[in-house]
Amino acid sequence: MPESKTVAFHTLGCKLNFSETSTLSRTLEADGFIKKDFEDQADIYVINTCSVTENADKECRHIVRKIKRRSPQSLVVITGCYAQLKPAEIASIDGVNLVLGAAEKFRLSTHLQDLSRGDSTKICSCDIEEISGFNSSFSLNDRTRAFLKVQDGCDYNCSFCTIPLARGHSRSDRIEGVLKNVYSLAEKGIKEIVLTGINLGDFGKGNEGGNRKEETFYDLVKELDKVEGIERFRISSIEPNLLSNEIIEFVAASKKFMPHFHIPLQSGSDKILGAMRRRYRRDLYANRVARIKELMPHCCIGVDVIVGFPSETEEDFHDTFDFLHELDISYLHVFTYSERSNTLALEIEPVVPMDVRHERNKILRNLSYQKMQYFTEQHRGQKRMVLFENANKNNVMEGYTDNYIKVQTPNRPEWQNQLIEWTI
Repeated sequence: MPESKTVAFHTLGCKLNFSETSTLSRTLEADGFIKKDFEDQADIYVINTCSVTENADKECRHIVRKIKRRSPQSLVVITGCYAQLKPAEIASIDGVNLVLGAAEKFRLSTHLQDLSRGDSTKICSCDIEEISGFNSSFSLNDRTRAFLKVQDGCDYNCSFCTIPLARGHSRSDRIEGVLKNVYSLAEKGIKEIVLTGINLGDFGKGNEGGNRKEETFYDLVKELDKVEGIERFRISSIEPNLLSNEIIEFVAASKKFMPHFHIPLQSGSDKILGAMRRRYRRDLYANRVARIKELMPHCCIGVDVIVGFPSETEEDFHDTFDFLHELDISYLHVFTYSERSNTLALEIEPVVPMDVRHERNKILRNLSYQKMQYFTEQHRGQKRMVLFENANKNNVMEGYTDNYIKVQTPNRPEWQNQLIEWTI
């Protein structure tokens, strides 16, 4: 270990990864490490990886090369999903010193004590089936909003997904533990908390502690609604089959839970949903959206969708497009299907050509733009509460309404981390 012990972090992927990186950073600072910005020179660089798409893997390799050009003598640590799935592949990347799997990332400080320049690349990993514990984490990147991990892992086996292989079985914090973190965030001045997890609606499974009362995500939502000191809660992403009517109805009546849902769909074709091994069909999805809009016409609804899944015909894609076009949703996150090792989707034929996948992605991204424009236009002239964040480098403040409409305004420092009534 270098004596100065400066460390910089970089995160790829989801909100949950950001919450874990933030926690790792705070842990190292408490142990005497000095945190640096990732673009600065540091003795140690830690990359928390994602492996949802092939691009994430390529990006990891690119970042390592970039680090070594900037700081040739630095030590590079790779952790996260890519590190769990392909540790040997990462260890073969020139410049990587340490690879930490899912069970080892929260022992980062201990591993760094034993790390020296000139050592061969170390891999510290285990079989994903051996992982059972839950490590809570939350982000503290600014004083406005925090991502709080309350659940990890997934027991679903969608045919396109490697997350269960990278994260392990579904497991959760206890409500008691979540509340402890929430009160800690309130003391730090946080106004909004985004609840995150790999399969958030599965909260309650895998709790440690013997025969204590079983807890559910609905139980968690009800308890959080009582917390003083936090103005807003958001549900980051929840599977449609786990988004119950009681949760929807509770959010509709709550003053703390924001009218904003992100609900993965992945395909609007029942045939493709079956091939994906999803646990619902489009009728259930449409019913969830209809119930939300019945109770909260102003609610923002985001949708994940995958294009180019093996065997997706033009007809299947048009089923998806027409389904999304008719749904009263607000925006899309569109993913181009990419082949992942050890997934059942590799056995499905025919394979969709890459140029067709990209064209379908472009069509749905255009639809997403139109949906968001229409959703925003519906609220023109309305007054809604906006939580403003810190100004950016252009001296412009950004904030979001309760229903997730982005607002920009010239910097007014007195508005930072404040809820302001705003006319859209």
